[in-house]
Amino acid sequence: MLALLDQPPPNSYAQWNGPLLAAALDGVSVHQVWRILRQHNICLERRRTCCFNTDPEFGSKAADEKPSIQALERAQGYLRLPDGKAFNGLSDYDKRHGRTTLFAALEVTTGLVKTGHSNRRRRREFLDFTNELVAGHANREIHVVLDNVNTHKPKNDRWLKKHLNVHLHFTLTYSSWLNQVECWFSIISRHTLRGGSFTSARQLRKAIDDFGAGLKYSY
Repeated sequence: MLALLDQPPPNSYAQWNGPLLAAALDGVSVHQVWRILRQHNICLERRRTCCFNTDPEFGSKAADEKPSIQALERAQGYLRLPDGKAFNGLSDYDKRHGRTTLFAALEVTTGLVKTGHSNRRRRREFLDFTNELVAGHANREIHVVLDNVNTHKPKNDRWLKKHLNVHLHFTLTYSSWLNQVECWFSIISRHTLRGGSFTSARQLRKAIDDFGAGLKYSY
């Protein structure tokens, strides 16, 4: 199992986790995996960071964040410490290769998730994705739970007037976490995006789609 941790994780996963290790090892349960990891003081989810600041304006620059999924190619590898210990880590010198906006819809009765990608996040892109959802459920009442992003709530919603079978329900302000699809976003962020390395926006989108299509573990 320890040797397996030095190998790349399965497709669409950024790192190994307990269920993945158990699935890759015949006759080994998840509980055995956790027991072995504890014996070797290994925590797969733990992240420790350090920063060596040489820029006097670092504070103001570090506050610039973008609300989109970046395709980051991460500088990573093993770092040897003066005491002889080594650990596998990530450098903060990342290369950016574009970004994508991810749309996702969770069908609460089945747990299935439909995804869509766009280079931008406007009302137009949101409606394109919604049209795909509606087309798959023709002549049925559809209830959609959304947060309060401005692209979801235009002043004069002509699209909604043309689709009387679609009913939109908005979560309370600052309470988007009440929407169940946020759980799915959390899962894919933890297992595919965080720590993942992507050399193009296309590779990033494929990793997201592969994860959604192959999600078969319970977390």
